[in-house]
Amino acid sequence: MSPLREPTVVGVPNFNASEDAATLRAAMKGLGTDEEAIIAILTTRSNAQRQAISQAFTHEYGRDIIEDLKSELGGHFEDVIVALMMPPAEYLCRELHHCMEGLGTEEEVLVEILCTRTKPEIADIVDTYERLYNRPLAEHMCSETSGDFRRLLTLIVTGARDEEAGVDPARAAEAAQQLYDAGEAKWGTDEEIFNKILAHESFAQLRLIFEEYKNLSGRTIEQAIKAEIDGELKDALSAIVECVENAAAWFAQRLRTAMQGAGTEDKTLVRIITSRAEIDLAAIKREYERLYDKTLESDISGETSGDYKRALVALLGPA
Repeated sequence: MSPLREPTVVGVPNFNASEDAATLRAAMKGLGTDEEAIIAILTTRSNAQRQAISQAFTHEYGRDIIEDLKSELGGHFEDVIVALMMPPAEYLCRELHHCMEGLGTEEEVLVEILCTRTKPEIADIVDTYERLYNRPLAEHMCSETSGDFRRLLTLIVTGARDEEAGVDPARAAEAAQQLYDAGEAKWGTDEEIFNKILAHESFAQLRLIFEEYKNLSGRTIEQAIKAEIDGELKDALSAIVECVENAAAWFAQRLRTAMQGAGTEDKTLVRIITSRAEIDLAAIKREYERLYDKTLESDISGETSGDYKRALVALLGPA
């Protein structure tokens, strides 16, 4: 995972939570709603600033700003604004819970959220999930997934990744050999070795392991995973590999897939744009244009409309 942060939303200087709360209250009071004012404020404030606005709103007016926004807005525009108003870990926990509730499980959402985050981010999600739903995330996940895919996610969620050990070339060469022996060098595949290494090693160490693997095998680790492993486990391991090498490109591909074909996967669009805006959305935009020769803004504008489109485009920042 690149340590470089390239956000499109950084908050505003001279921030005044009470003034913003008053502007938002005025935008929602009486007949009609001033959607432009809501977009202008909430897409330019950092999440920390939005939390301060929320507190000021309750303090000044005795009201819950999210409830007020929900009663005034609708559709996917409401989804964007509510996502922005929630603390990041709470929002991601809500998305995880939603993807596991009811019939079937959206495995790709589990992969997108859990395989792409750092150890501290995962720890925050795990704590928040139990607080919100009174149930450990690992337990809920284990009841909804199975096999090697479940084992990999469980390792990630239980904080197996070692981000303190530093980078060790000798250990990287050893791990690359283990991966080679567990996959290409034998009949059948030992998925447990892949799980153990890809869930335990830090992103920096994995980067080294993948370089060593290529030197050893002549193939990239991605090619090996695609040839040796299938199903959800393949998607999860591939996501880890791609995020180690270029997280922004991985998210750009996710966005592209969400907008291709019949219909748009709006939940994916909303989740990635809102949750990456303060992390690396500027890099995702750049990778999108490099990969598809089109700007992310032009594709989003073609797939969405109205205030929903205006809110997403505002989060993308200047072209």
